[in-house]
Amino acid sequence: MSEVSFPRHFLWGAATSAYQVEGSPLADGAGVSNWHRFTHQPGNVANNDTGDIACDHYRRWRDDIALMRELNLNAYRFSISWSRILPDGTGQVNQAGIDFYSRLVDALLEAKIKPMVTLYHWDLPAALDDRGGWVNRDIANWFADYATIMFRALGDRIPMWATLNEPWVVVDAGYVHGVHAPGHRSNYEAPRVTHNLFRAHGEAVKAYRAIGKRQIGIVLNLEPKYPASNDPDDIIATKRADAYMNRQYADPLFRGSYPEEMHEIFGEAWPSFPSDDFELIRQPIDFLGVNYYTRGLTKNDPSVRIEKALRVKNPSATYTTTDCEVYPQGLTDILVWASERSGLPVYVTENGSAFYDPPVAVGGHVEDPHRVAYLRSHLSAVQAAIAQGADIRGYFAWSLLDNFEWGAGFSKRFGLVHVNYATQERTIKDSGRVYAEIAKASASQS
Repeated sequence: MSEVSFPRHFLWGAATSAYQVEGSPLADGAGVSNWHRFTHQPGNVANNDTGDIACDHYRRWRDDIALMRELNLNAYRFSISWSRILPDGTGQVNQAGIDFYSRLVDALLEAKIKPMVTLYHWDLPAALDDRGGWVNRDIANWFADYATIMFRALGDRIPMWATLNEPWVVVDAGYVHGVHAPGHRSNYEAPRVTHNLFRAHGEAVKAYRAIGKRQIGIVLNLEPKYPASNDPDDIIATKRADAYMNRQYADPLFRGSYPEEMHEIFGEAWPSFPSDDFELIRQPIDFLGVNYYTRGLTKNDPSVRIEKALRVKNPSATYTTTDCEVYPQGLTDILVWASERSGLPVYVTENGSAFYDPPVAVGGHVEDPHRVAYLRSHLSAVQAAIAQGADIRGYFAWSLLDNFEWGAGFSKRFGLVHVNYATQERTIKDSGRVYAEIAKASASQS
């Protein structure tokens, strides 16, 4: 680790999302989500896993907060299940859903753990999916109405809100390649979904400014792109890949437009958008969340759908079980870029690695040396970004718990805490112990 100290009041957190950890998706009046429906269609998820039980966080949240305290966390990022609050997506509010999150927030604050709440982490009420979901322009107002309910219910206790988590994944996995809910494959839908996600974000920020008194932002997954060679075609392909994954999602927020490469990437499927929409999208926000897992070593490939660019492997690198190259320099680079592009305080809202862990902890102990090395090297990368002038305010490890990893089901483990899915027994891994030590040492220095 670098000698550069982390800023005073730095947030040391871990992150989860509702569908990935809560389980009990239909409990206490909750409605069906698109992910509940998607996972119950055979073949969509590895081993046909579902989030019906997941980590049973819906019932075990008190024990999980105790784990957070043992990890010396002073922050916890989690998401709200829209369909727990509004079973039909709009209309009648399910008070039991609000009560669940209210109890969770109160207990976090009592434990001196700052909650960061994400309003949308991919689980859309199925009733809204049936009405067109993110393709329907009306969803911006549906989302703002849902957000307003949550601002009024929890706003007196939540210091930080994020509107959306990783809109690129929502679009690319859910509407371009069909490997996530709702399972669509349409070049024509994808740009409209991106745009409606941003419009929804803008409407939610407007709603918060009317009644909220603290901070609101958004979480983007960003991946720095590097050419695989000096071939001019690879260099141009790298710019396309960067436009598709990074600038397509940063530029509307901070520049009021999409990158010019989007017309080339989508061709005739790229629509024109009303100029007024960009005024809505550019609502001032208080922070930017950045999720980082790997870099994109990029080669030109005309056969690749959409961006005509292929991420290639570095033969000398270490890779995680999710096929992500371990490349901490990429985190430094993207944090500096995001800080300069946005002009905002930046939080690392997700960063972590999947490596093999046994399904059962032996003797109450889980050794995970690869994850420990990943954690240390990437925290050093955060320090390097701070040394270069990036305003980084916190780090949230992905993830607090081993959990349901979307299309991979339970086959990939990212947690600082091991979960025995058969018994729901939790065991803090070596990486969790190391993280706790770093967080404690940082707090004592500040």
